[in-house]
Amino acid sequence: MKFDFTSVIDRTGQDSIAIDSVGVKRLGSEPDRPREGFDFIPMWVADMSFATCPTVVEAIRKRLDHPLFGYSRTRQEYYDRIIQWQTSRHGHEGLKAEYIGYENGMHGFITSAIQILSQPGDKVLVHRPTYVGFSMDIQQQGRVPVYSELVQDEQGIYRMDYEDMDAKLKENKIHVAIFCSPHNPTGRVWERWELEKAMEVFEKNECYVISDEIWSDILMSGHPHIPTQQVNEWAKQHTAAAYALSKTFNLAGMSASYHVIYNPYLRDRICAYSAHTSYNYQSVLTMHALLGAYSETGCEWVEELNQVLEQNCRYMVEKLNSVEGVRVQMPEGTYMLFVDFTGYCARTGKTQQDILKAGWAVGVGWQNGVSFGGPCHIRMNLAVPFSLVREAWRRLKTYVLTE
Repeated sequence: MKFDFTSVIDRTGQDSIAIDSVGVKRLGSEPDRPREGFDFIPMWVADMSFATCPTVVEAIRKRLDHPLFGYSRTRQEYYDRIIQWQTSRHGHEGLKAEYIGYENGMHGFITSAIQILSQPGDKVLVHRPTYVGFSMDIQQQGRVPVYSELVQDEQGIYRMDYEDMDAKLKENKIHVAIFCSPHNPTGRVWERWELEKAMEVFEKNECYVISDEIWSDILMSGHPHIPTQQVNEWAKQHTAAAYALSKTFNLAGMSASYHVIYNPYLRDRICAYSAHTSYNYQSVLTMHALLGAYSETGCEWVEELNQVLEQNCRYMVEKLNSVEGVRVQMPEGTYMLFVDFTGYCARTGKTQQDILKAGWAVGVGWQNGVSFGGPCHIRMNLAVPFSLVREAWRRLKTYVLTE
């Protein structure tokens, strides 16, 4: 491969939540420290243990060569790179600079959209299993999450329940939904027909859509991402979508997010709210990071990254499914596994907490899946060098998933 996805880089002392927060319990979800004799393998926080694309570092370093960092403006090249990336990789049609706006993180975008599309006490539809941050965003704005359960078909693939969505929207008079595409934590990359049926339900109920597409570049082979706004004209005009460099290029610490909103009325309202809160100011280094990421080399880097992630996921999925009672689907996108231990717990008498903490004890830093809506689930981040994936499995098989 052209790029390095094999080096194990020590992140200790570099302000990493995934490493430096272990055992601290400030968030409440941090893994316990491993017992003596085991180092820690970070498989919980949804960032990667890979160095970012070299052109990202080069672009930031080049800007650092100029020693002035006063108030900055967003250059036209920033918008041009986003348009080129989204058009060539995901099929956005008619995308213009005026439809694009910087967002200081995905949560800032979601909360701004919730504020202008609903009132305190209103209910917001979201699928479950769900990214725990969506529930927090909804509740912190004084709204109430209403969950439509994803259901697994005969092959174990998570599907939307359109009848349940429709019933929940009607019963609760809901007019705003948070949609995750690709879906975290299940790893689904929605097919066009699924998106079309979802948009039919939302249109019938006059429901605006807040579409989190932060994972849109992390795709397994044969599973293209279809932007929610490109499903049909209604979706384009009633969806506020957001993207980021954080998952794709491991830049969560730089808050490099942006929105795409075609509808001028919707765009003006969301932009006005975020502007009035004065939180949404782009760092000049963030801008240059995007210029380095959304480049020809950046595209090559992402293609190699996806090959590495697919290898990692296939390996761990095969190994976990070889254990009687453990069930996990190969993700179609993202680098997260959502592992169901229901059968294993019933067979062995162990609890989900027993398994979770036994993994932590031997340095497998996976994440409690209960808060994501999985009753007996653990979420597992596979964006680490393959050598660590193999070592994690060795420890699980030797010390955790024993009879």
